[in-house]
Amino acid sequence: MKKFVVSGAQFAIEPNNIKANTQKCLHKIEEAYKQSRARLIVLPETITTGFAPGMSTLEFWKLVEPLDGPSARAVRRLAKQLQVWVVFPMYEKGKEKDQIFNSALLISPRGRLHGVYRKTHPFPGERSWTTPGDALPVFNLGFARIGITICYEGDFPELSRILALKGAEVIVRPSALLRSFEIWDFTNRARAYDNHAYLVGVNAVGPDGAGNYNFGHSMIINPIGRKIAQARGTEEIISAELDPDPLKFITYGTKSPMQFDHLEDRRVELYGPILKHRKGPFEPAVRIKYRRSC
Repeated sequence: MKKFVVSGAQFAIEPNNIKANTQKCLHKIEEAYKQSRARLIVLPETITTGFAPGMSTLEFWKLVEPLDGPSARAVRRLAKQLQVWVVFPMYEKGKEKDQIFNSALLISPRGRLHGVYRKTHPFPGERSWTTPGDALPVFNLGFARIGITICYEGDFPELSRILALKGAEVIVRPSALLRSFEIWDFTNRARAYDNHAYLVGVNAVGPDGAGNYNFGHSMIINPIGRKIAQARGTEEIISAELDPDPLKFITYGTKSPMQFDHLEDRRVELYGPILKHRKGPFEPAVRIKYRRSC
């Protein structure tokens, strides 16, 4: 990894107004670039519509755009103009009727779609309108290797661990998180510390189409679990320069040497049970069932 600046932009949108929201995305990308000259700019989850649609799946499928739709093309043009990488999360219209993916597009400084991550672990309420993805890619940007998890997926240590094992130095977490700040804060810090990776969590702010309200507080965490950028609960841009050699000291403000590696120190021969399906020891108030692919 090389030293670089990453920015996250959190802002309010008009629920389900894709054209207006795309224009605001373009404005915020430009603002983030002018503030920090970031090489990578990250936007929140499902930023062209908001998270919950507040309409039927068929109506929503007709509304959302495919990967090569007007919104993605507009962001691609701007990324090329500014020569920046952009993580652009949006609901993606699938080829089949009612097929909608919660996707994060990775757009290159050449204005091309470098890759796409489709959310593999939808939030329970989201399962009624989204189709899960089935791949956990890591993308090489030249100056850094990044993996993507989306919102609820930060609750699953296994996903971030897989990305780290595949070489991710930075884990990006675009979100529209509707739970508490404490959960948002400790899962971000834990996933960074678990894997000795940077974590860039960019959370939505403002309402969606179902009346949910997101609280922002985007943050950037370094590989020893220290917060190096923190937004408030309003429209705001955060940025940080990421150090390519961040693991020499066990904590900040000291020269005590780091002597462990969470990936190397695993005893993988003990991990067989982690691949078995089972419920947790306590029952939630509502259990939303879904079909598994395996």
